[in-house]
Amino acid sequence: MSAISREDIVHLAQLAHIEMSGAELDKMTGELGVIVDAIASVSEVASSDIPATSHPIPLTNVLREDVVGQTLSIDEVLLNAPDSDSDRFRVPAILDGE
Repeated sequence: MSAISREDIVHLAQLAHIEMSGAELDKMTGELGVIVDAIASVSEVASSDIPATSHPIPLTNVLREDVVGQTLSIDEVLLNAPDSDSDRFRVPAILDGE
């Protein structure tokens, strides 16, 4: 039997400001009950002699080497900028003069 009751679902729905019909409450109670039962069954199997893992298969990094390639000059970067100041983009101020 699940530890989730219909009253728990009603309480959660009220906290989340979600209106649920009686049929939705019954369905959600059953669905969350299945999830809680599944977690409980996994917890029964887990023991302290089994190390925790984040993934069952060892993963390797598949990213390429971080190598500097062709870059743009400052003039090329600022070529299409609507406004610039020296070697920077000029943008409208969004903060007060703090």
